[in-house]
Amino acid sequence: MTAEERFSEHSIYRPRPGRFEANGRPSMKAVVTTGNGGYDKLEYRDVPVPELHPGEVLVRVLAAGVNNTEINTRLGWYSAGVSSSTEETANSGGKEGCQASDGGWNAATPFPFIQGTDCCGVLVQAYPGEATSRIGLRGLIRPCMRPEGFGSMENIWMASDFDGAFAQFVAVPASEFFPVHSNWTDAELGSIPCAYGTAENMIHRAKVAPGTRVLVAGASGGVGSAAVQLAKRRGAIVTAIAGTAKMEAVAAIGADMVIPRGESVLDHLGEESVDVVIDNVGGTGFPAMLRVLKRGGCYVSSGAIGGPIVELDLRTWYLKDIRMIGCTAWDEPVFFNLISYIEKNEIRPVVAGIFPLEDIVKAQKEFMQKHHVGKLVLIPPSV
Repeated sequence: MTAEERFSEHSIYRPRPGRFEANGRPSMKAVVTTGNGGYDKLEYRDVPVPELHPGEVLVRVLAAGVNNTEINTRLGWYSAGVSSSTEETANSGGKEGCQASDGGWNAATPFPFIQGTDCCGVLVQAYPGEATSRIGLRGLIRPCMRPEGFGSMENIWMASDFDGAFAQFVAVPASEFFPVHSNWTDAELGSIPCAYGTAENMIHRAKVAPGTRVLVAGASGGVGSAAVQLAKRRGAIVTAIAGTAKMEAVAAIGADMVIPRGESVLDHLGEESVDVVIDNVGGTGFPAMLRVLKRGGCYVSSGAIGGPIVELDLRTWYLKDIRMIGCTAWDEPVFFNLISYIEKNEIRPVVAGIFPLEDIVKAQKEFMQKHHVGKLVLIPPSV
């Protein structure tokens, strides 16, 4: 069953035909992703401002972060037919996953549509009959939505299953807009939702607690740098893996030890030395991750930018009683936790660069070069 068939009764999933036809509606600037492929699939142009459906609110976008998932979705990387890393798939121009029927998170991606998983914005309008007390407030949109409630693992994502925040306005369910009271800049808030929510979800599921020994792979990226901070916030002892040029910056956000990427994790840490591995890299480094885990340890992942096909010796897994947790659907406390951490200044954003929305290709190219630590953020034109 396709995502559209499963969620068509929910107003938050709106891949309806003709939604980019003006029909007299006011227009806005947006980046429309027209299909699977390279940067030529990103079109900056005028489209109609979203029309609200029952239960929805309209948010004026102030800032939207750049994430791996937007690039992966455009490339069709989620297809079972793709076996390479995100970088290798991008270098092929997305040909490996091009027009794949299973290239999105929930089967086919509803092209053409607007990506943008992160959103800091101001609530400016509500569907008639909805509460208006939050109009004018600045806040964040929770991108991972659970249409059947938290008792089901079914989930849909803004900017993967329906239009997102690479635009001047976005329409979302009223329940998914969270006011935030903070002196952070728009760009700083806009760097948080996807990366920090994903990291907090993994840390929550792995039950990280004071004294837990945590290893974070890919610690200079958006999710990795968030995981370092969020694990330290819980009192964990954090070892991070990062490129040599980024080691100092990763240590500055809380890592107790930083291992240079490319060097042997086993040589640095030894067998059965950590309680939890947070690994969004995968690829050839995967076998060592299980070897450094103690008996009864936990391996948790929500990505595989280094390659989705890994070598697993089942004996290592079952003989050591390792828990392996895949994370996509966010648990109920996750976003509430993040808002609390922000408002109490218990975490800090790591914004590496800011670009106008129209420069999305430039931003994504810089993102793929991986020279930065933290997040790149897009700013749409003011209204």
